[in-house]
Amino acid sequence: MKISKCIHNKNGVFEGPLILEPEIFSDSRGSFLESWNYKKFNQIIGDQISFLQDNQSYSHKGVLRGMHYQKPPFGQGKLVRCSRGSVFDVIVDLREKSNTFTNWAGINLNSAKYTQLWIPEGFAHGFLALENNSIFEYKVTNYWSSNCEISMSWNDPTINIQWPMRKIDMIISKKDLEAKTFESLRLNDEIFK
Repeated sequence: MKISKCIHNKNGVFEGPLILEPEIFSDSRGSFLESWNYKKFNQIIGDQISFLQDNQSYSHKGVLRGMHYQKPPFGQGKLVRCSRGSVFDVIVDLREKSNTFTNWAGINLNSAKYTQLWIPEGFAHGFLALENNSIFEYKVTNYWSSNCEISMSWNDPTINIQWPMRKIDMIISKKDLEAKTFESLRLNDEIFK
């Protein structure tokens, strides 16, 4: 497995998030890969991570989901991948004491390479489906909690994510269209201290 740090929009690297590229074994029958291994993953991360829930979404081209996170005590780390189609996956550092606070990174995840992204607690996350019938899978370290779930605006001017599609071509839920701005979240103490 190839492991690399995640480069953010200001050409530095995040502390915590990692890009994981599994080794794919192919022959005339097809291919095989080990998508996750508890022992190997925890050696890579340097911590004891347990996933409590597995989620999957199916999206048409242009569907944007995000930017989401959960505040403590139900904060979540996520291991994400695209198992069919392709997505532009985005994370935003909301750890106030981090040197990369408010920086973002976008990475193309697709079913050809099965690249995965480890997103520790403290980051907002979202993605844009680049193809029809895209399937996005993610393991999370905590259960979903409606009381702790937060949505940050996908087009927040402070963060200024550069999505690879025009808004007119996007399909966005009412919840995500009405998400709070970064400044509102900061004023309401809804970011990570």
